[in-house]
Amino acid sequence: MGDRTPVLIGAGQFTYRGDPGVSPSPTALLKIAAERAAEDAGIGAKGLAGIDGLAVVGFTIDAPGSKRGMIPHSTNPPANLAARIGAAPRWSVYSEMGGNTPQYLINTLAERIARGETDLALAVGCEFLGSAMKRATRGLSFDDWKAGEPEDLPPPQRIGDPRPGNTAYEARHGLDRPINIYPLFENALRARDGRSIPDHQRRMGELFSRFSKVAAGNPEAWFPVERSAEELVTVTEKNRMIGFPYPKLLNAIMEVDQSAAVLVASEAKARELGVPESHWVYLHGCADASDLWHPLDRQNFHSSPAMELTGQRAFEMAGIGLSDIDLIDLYSCFPVAVEIGAEALGLSLDDPRGLTVTGGLPYAGGPGNNYVMHSVAVMLQKLRQKPGAYGLITGNGWYLTKQSTGIYSTKRPDRPFERQDPAVLQRQIDALPHPEIVERPSGAAVIETYTVVHKREGPFMAIVVGRDGAGRRFVANTPQDPALLASMETSEQVGRKGTVSQSEDGLNLFIPG
Repeated sequence: MGDRTPVLIGAGQFTYRGDPGVSPSPTALLKIAAERAAEDAGIGAKGLAGIDGLAVVGFTIDAPGSKRGMIPHSTNPPANLAARIGAAPRWSVYSEMGGNTPQYLINTLAERIARGETDLALAVGCEFLGSAMKRATRGLSFDDWKAGEPEDLPPPQRIGDPRPGNTAYEARHGLDRPINIYPLFENALRARDGRSIPDHQRRMGELFSRFSKVAAGNPEAWFPVERSAEELVTVTEKNRMIGFPYPKLLNAIMEVDQSAAVLVASEAKARELGVPESHWVYLHGCADASDLWHPLDRQNFHSSPAMELTGQRAFEMAGIGLSDIDLIDLYSCFPVAVEIGAEALGLSLDDPRGLTVTGGLPYAGGPGNNYVMHSVAVMLQKLRQKPGAYGLITGNGWYLTKQSTGIYSTKRPDRPFERQDPAVLQRQIDALPHPEIVERPSGAAVIETYTVVHKREGPFMAIVVGRDGAGRRFVANTPQDPALLASMETSEQVGRKGTVSQSEDGLNLFIPG
């Protein structure tokens, strides 16, 4: 242990709610959060010049398939930020996509520090879709964002898994967006538990009403408003259905302008910088793994082996149990992420400790891949106020795919920091049995799970994941019959039989019997 023990020494957040026409550029958002983290650590903005490690969370606009050129932004975010803060880090990376990324980066930085490869590191990220989309739709200029942003920089070093989250087969049938895929998990979970649709809607509303209450007390929350369970699940003009069973208020809000940053150092460096030990928060346990990569490959649609195994490993590394945890923040892009995460960890949805410290992605804000950095920033503040307490954070990327877990405390660990190679857990998960996939199914079939996708005008498409007569899994759409689509939201469809074939446009078509 000794001087190489990694410790989090500062954290900062920023939320911009002003005129989109003069909103901070992406690099400016990163810089503000970084400077706030430095001020929190007591080293001042000038102290950022001393970082030798820099990890920037990937912007949503850089996701595979995104129209990158639509919104001008830095071609090398780490390099541009380093120049702005006067730093010259030896190790500098830009992450791939995934909401697990902030915890994954902190896990990686802590490992580098423990190995002696880094002394002082900055993990930082932001999202700017809130003002960017308003600028784009209103025809406003991006010239101020371009100012001082060199366009001839070499591409940054990337870190993380670069694979797209779905296959071309899945995408052709609508499985290409979180708002279309997470409802599949939700409906499968409801059917597994034998809960009626009205009862399950009420359950989701009660769960996320508690999240909104926390957001109402969070000064950095995008929507600091407490909402009732009924308000969250009642479909209205302002709370339209997005993808059954989720009205708008149960969806993560990505069009925000938010940034957050965390400083991680070795104990020796923290002392050298004069950071008070009362500010130190340790990463006691961590783990990273992914469920079977593509949605159709999953064992089922109501569990996450990766959530369960990363949780177990983090607790083993920390040497504590769930009962020792005082503060919790479960990733909350949609209700099912919380429901499955809680089940994987052995938590009740009404645990008196609460399941969020921020208010969650629909209310505190879902800043692209960077939400968990805000979780960590809030957790640090709360743990400093409760010396010796433990905090648990989970991060989730793509479609319940990538999982990262962290356990924190001001208490000094009694063992060296030794992060297990993520490949150990990954081998266990990859070896799990899963169904065979068929791309051109035909004949008798049964629905395994489903959703109805809405436009502003109403329902326009149903997505069905089913099994054919041989038990093979497929994805299909249904006829665009308004009466059929409406009925799929009022009566349980999981287990419904029908036939599957190919439509004239080559897509799989499921017709309920």
